[in-house]
Amino acid sequence: MLSLRTLSLPSPLHRTLSTPSITSLFTSMSYGPAPEDDSAARSWIKSHDGKFGAFINGEWIKEGEVVDNVCPSDGSILSQTHQAPISLLDRAIESSEIAYKSWSTLPPHHRARHLYSIARNLQKHSRLLSVIESLDNGKPIREVRDGDVGLAVRHFYYHAGWAQVLNEEMPNYSSLGVVSQIIPWNFPLLMLAWKIAPALSTGNTVILKPAPNTRLSAFLFADILKESGLPGGVVNVVSGDNEMAEAMVSDTRIDKVAFTGSTNVGKHLQKETAGRGIKLSLELGGKSPVIVYDSADLDGAVEGLVNGIFYNQGQVCCAGSRLLVQENIYEKFIEKVKRRMSTLRVGSSLEKNIDMAALIDETQKKRIQEFVEIGREEGADVYQQTECPDGCYYPPTLITNVQSTSRLVQEEIFGPVLVAQTFRTPTEAIKLANNSKYGLSAGVWTEQLGLALETALSVKAGVLWVNGHNNFDAAAGFGGYKESGFGREGGKEGLYEYMKLKWKSRGQKTVSDQIIARSDNWGKETLAPLPSSPTSSSTGLPSVDRTPKMYIGGAQKRPDGNYVLPIMSHDGETLLGQVGAGNRKDVRDAVQAANKAALGWGKRAAYNRSQILFFIAENLSIRKEEFAKRLDAMTGCGEDEGMKEVEESISRLFTYASYADKYGGSVQETAFYGVTTSVNEPVGVIGMVCDDGERPLLSFISMIAPAIVRGNAVVVAPSEKYPLAATDLYQVLDTSDLPGGVLNIVTGESAVIAKTLAEHQHIDGVWYFGDVEGCYNVQKRAAGNMKRTFVCSEGRDWMVKQQGEGEEFLRESSEVKNIWMPMGESMSGAGAAY
Repeated sequence: MLSLRTLSLPSPLHRTLSTPSITSLFTSMSYGPAPEDDSAARSWIKSHDGKFGAFINGEWIKEGEVVDNVCPSDGSILSQTHQAPISLLDRAIESSEIAYKSWSTLPPHHRARHLYSIARNLQKHSRLLSVIESLDNGKPIREVRDGDVGLAVRHFYYHAGWAQVLNEEMPNYSSLGVVSQIIPWNFPLLMLAWKIAPALSTGNTVILKPAPNTRLSAFLFADILKESGLPGGVVNVVSGDNEMAEAMVSDTRIDKVAFTGSTNVGKHLQKETAGRGIKLSLELGGKSPVIVYDSADLDGAVEGLVNGIFYNQGQVCCAGSRLLVQENIYEKFIEKVKRRMSTLRVGSSLEKNIDMAALIDETQKKRIQEFVEIGREEGADVYQQTECPDGCYYPPTLITNVQSTSRLVQEEIFGPVLVAQTFRTPTEAIKLANNSKYGLSAGVWTEQLGLALETALSVKAGVLWVNGHNNFDAAAGFGGYKESGFGREGGKEGLYEYMKLKWKSRGQKTVSDQIIARSDNWGKETLAPLPSSPTSSSTGLPSVDRTPKMYIGGAQKRPDGNYVLPIMSHDGETLLGQVGAGNRKDVRDAVQAANKAALGWGKRAAYNRSQILFFIAENLSIRKEEFAKRLDAMTGCGEDEGMKEVEESISRLFTYASYADKYGGSVQETAFYGVTTSVNEPVGVIGMVCDDGERPLLSFISMIAPAIVRGNAVVVAPSEKYPLAATDLYQVLDTSDLPGGVLNIVTGESAVIAKTLAEHQHIDGVWYFGDVEGCYNVQKRAAGNMKRTFVCSEGRDWMVKQQGEGEEFLRESSEVKNIWMPMGESMSGAGAAY
């Protein structure tokens, strides 16, 4: 093989050759064939008689209909697989449950040794894994050999380390139980490692379902598990189609579902798991922008762009498929991109000299062709120069002259198609980058460090690359914002997806058929009648009336519907007051105010946010006797207990004020030559619904304080039964310098407000503390735009710190963004693709 980029001519020869002679020399050069030998891979397939089945309890089981595994490069049949019947899933779950009892209680060092053994054996068989993956998926052997396999190995080494130190580093957490993992076809081996390694290191057992058309690396991995001595049942592999996936999600013995795939399927899974109390992590689609400023190293940016969009034929969720170029360099840069595209080579996946190989199948090719034709019909310019072999191949494609509203700009194509637009200012570039329902990743190219960081922090995405693309490491989390899903894979943040706080019980909640049947009517208004007796003062005269109001945008606002709800004393004898019955219009007004306030509040210094929380605590302390009496009147707790609740509320405000500048993120220890930092950003606008427990003030403070101090704006429905604990805070907030719109309080029926919050397109996350029916309906409706949800139906003792405050609430108030910044004299580069 000859790489023109690494060729250097001796000085004397260089002096004697004229420029035309050099040009003639280079143009006459060509790449000779360099095919990878696939004999070892064919032998391994033959050792299984060319047929595979389910891998359960450490043994192969061949039952069910037989289907072909096809090589995308040439259409040949590689092997056959038995589609596991659903009955085998039952055996897999039973095996996992039995194995969990011993696996979860192993000493940390023993689990670490098992993961270390897996990593070592993956390394030993790295060449075989590379060839199998390249044959089965159709991706270039060079990409698998130099990227996928090495990173898969890295994940098992990294998580072996976590298994060793888990008890010391995360003493308040324990494993979940049996985990269903469903992986896609674009990175079969790597997605397997990303999911299985953290699950095993934290003490869970796994049932894995590979994609129907790329199963071979999972089957080879199963053989490697046996060779590594992993106990039977700790990892089970089941083949199957969508019916198998549905069963893996719906079975009541499953404690966690991890899925990588399309956004539409992710929304379906969020609805299917709603209200059941199981963990769900989703890594979904993307439409990632690559921003190129006029201060960029343009040649380096071209290489990074090519790596970002044409790697794995563009079949990558974080592919840099939206190119945004500063207007004054647009023509020059596009010409460089076209020139580089013309040198890309497309061919068989086992050919070491090619840049792109086959697409996964004809269905994917047809989808890509349809999108390109849409571009032509819209008047866009389509550039394609590279020749392709016959079969399931598609050339690298550049589309220019497109509008922001075009489907090519807004929808994920999942192929080697780059769409280019221009911008004039950094502000416009950031707005264009954020003009998407997705938020998985982004790239920024500039030699100006301040501009790079400002852009990286302003773009709403889970991963940001500065002067590079496709950098990954097991020590750095990966995952998205918005409709790119929620949860993280890799890093310490990825461990939380497979663990629970020890005080929480294992086991699912049951969503009854009655709850499901009532879902369409849930959240409709059911106003209560007015009380029969008025409030009175000690003089016997009627009390001076106080008009019930909401707290929206920093001011007290009358309820839109002009309806009120009575709030009675704990014995039901005395009318303590009234609150407004909030409706959809009140919630919309509150959400509008919150969105207006969110951006500025999130950019305030953490120290400033902490000071305001201290002010709230200070002003609450001044009126603590008043609040204690109110709590007693509503709940009958007694003034002493009421005072304890107020004091604990003040303490909780101090806790989160103290955390304000201590939860900003960390620098990750990756193999990348540069700085990889995780930044804990605000979620955005969070809608909250408090429970009706006996601690209405403390629960309210415990929910809003962490969200506010982390830079979020909040729309909150206080306890429906005891709302006066929240409405009495209006004056406290007014005197505490809290900017208008950061905290908005809408009183009324919890279900009515919760339904509106869950369905609202400008809410980024929903917290709901209530019954199973409410949890089910909130999570089901939140799937409309993939909101993050934090729900709890088991009830909490808010006076117990482990349940009422701490890291759990801070995590739910934050989005983790990983920013990759290279170092050295030459900071530009294509990055280490995965």
